[in-house]
Amino acid sequence: MIFDTHAHYDDDQFDEDREELLGSMQAGGVGTIVNISASPRSCREVVDLARKYPFMYAAVGIHPDHVGDLNEDFFKEMEKLLADRKVVAVGEIGLDYYWDNESHDLQKFWFIRQLELARRHDLPVVIHSRDAAADTLEIMKEHAQGLKGIIHCFSYSRELAREYVKMGFSIGVGGVVTFKNAKKLREVVEDTPLTSIVLETDCPYLAPEPNRGKRNNSLYIRYVAEEIARIKNVDYDTVVKQTESNASELYGISDNFVV
Repeated sequence: MIFDTHAHYDDDQFDEDREELLGSMQAGGVGTIVNISASPRSCREVVDLARKYPFMYAAVGIHPDHVGDLNEDFFKEMEKLLADRKVVAVGEIGLDYYWDNESHDLQKFWFIRQLELARRHDLPVVIHSRDAAADTLEIMKEHAQGLKGIIHCFSYSRELAREYVKMGFSIGVGGVVTFKNAKKLREVVEDTPLTSIVLETDCPYLAPEPNRGKRNNSLYIRYVAEEIARIKNVDYDTVVKQTESNASELYGISDNFVV
């Protein structure tokens, strides 16, 4: 079954048909979804959704675009949420210099604090890094040694991907790999062992071809798996099985996981 390691089903774009859509996942070949928070509000919402759906889990963290909303009181609340048995990671956290919604110093401060939070609770991390390759790697080397996690929506070089794989991190691959202009990401997929790749949607964003521009959802992830299979010259089922195994091990989710 497909394992979607990164979704945002708390997003307003799913308000009209969320229950119906999530109810169709099993029949569509999607077995597990990790819903990832980004803002203080979504931290609570992803946990509520994970409690409602047996096949869904949650990651609690603040996206770099929203760290201006973080304070010590809410940081303590986040720590309490991590105690929920359906919370399997801290994320998405990191640096985003593309939008520059928050100062670089503030982003770095809360990135490091959230890495420390993950270490304290022995949880993997989901890393967002956009146009911030050097600073992300520097912080990861100093503060993420011994942690495991996913470099979400990987957009850098294969050389940098190798660095993260050596550190024990997985490379998150989503709809972008199907785009015509995604030569660099396809090179990363070709170069990275399948044992270090996980599937993701980032839905409702980044829908793969042939649905590019539409609202994304986990049922579309099969197009990503098909493209990875083509790049690596293996069959589709091999990609789905291996990436499911990778994600299950990373997040500590097994068939007998208590919900």
